[in-house]
Amino acid sequence: MFIAFLKITGAILLILVALVGCQTVRHSGNQPLVDQAAGTLRVATYNVHYIILGKDTGAWSRSDWERRKGPMASAFTDINADIIGFQEMESFARGSEGQTNLKLDWLLLNNPDYAAAAVGDPKVFPSTQPILYRTARLALLDQGWFFFSDTPDVIYSSTFNGSYPAFTSWAAFRDLDSGAEFKVVNIHTDFGSLSNRVRSVELVAKRIAPWIDAGETVFAIGDLNARIGDKVVDILAETGLEFAPVEGATFHFNRGINLFGAIDHIAATGSATLAAGPYVLRQKYNGEWPTDHYPVVADYRLNIAP
Repeated sequence: MFIAFLKITGAILLILVALVGCQTVRHSGNQPLVDQAAGTLRVATYNVHYIILGKDTGAWSRSDWERRKGPMASAFTDINADIIGFQEMESFARGSEGQTNLKLDWLLLNNPDYAAAAVGDPKVFPSTQPILYRTARLALLDQGWFFFSDTPDVIYSSTFNGSYPAFTSWAAFRDLDSGAEFKVVNIHTDFGSLSNRVRSVELVAKRIAPWIDAGETVFAIGDLNARIGDKVVDILAETGLEFAPVEGATFHFNRGINLFGAIDHIAATGSATLAAGPYVLRQKYNGEWPTDHYPVVADYRLNIAP
């Protein structure tokens, strides 16, 4: 009896290992970025995980950031985007007012060709979802935020049954090459609650629908914690956003384990058409994972009159 139990248990374990292996293969693979075609706009999204300032060692600690900062800089250079939205770009500690942002400061210091949008005094503007842009290509026109709650314009409010105050940041830009104007909406939904995610993207859809209906070009990027075909994505698609068909995993458990499909996405209205990609950069840099997500990159043409 015991031997039979062991055989059954062993068979189940083998099946589970095989399934995990198949899923990992299915959602893996790395496509190298092609050269950006002239006249296109390179857009990227990247969840870079927060830093715990009060933690000296271990995952996501200060010392861990020192180890990852070189790989993060290399990934940023490799992405080479005109515009990139970040999620979880936060350095926090109990009692902190959010004035410290190690990753943002590091990237801006080492990339003087870029500036940060969707940032400000953390007391009045949440700055953990910045949108970095290439200043030789783009001019910042406006920026804002809203939280996923019944009082979205109250900073750090959270009433949608969420585990933390999640929000959307956004910024408006002018393309200095063509004069075209567009908005970028940078979204990070709660991973722990489907009802929260649904209510959150319903709010996003409500906020961006007037822009899209008015003929504005809108990019929606970020970590939706949802895959293509999920209700969360469908709600946004109903506004007219077209999602780039990201294949494979974008979250890898900080270990390169690719078990399920993409949860990080790039979408745009029809006036911005996909020219190349999307690409998922599933690779280590300098022998390290910069974070527990992969960056997603896509090139677009702005088919609109100045």
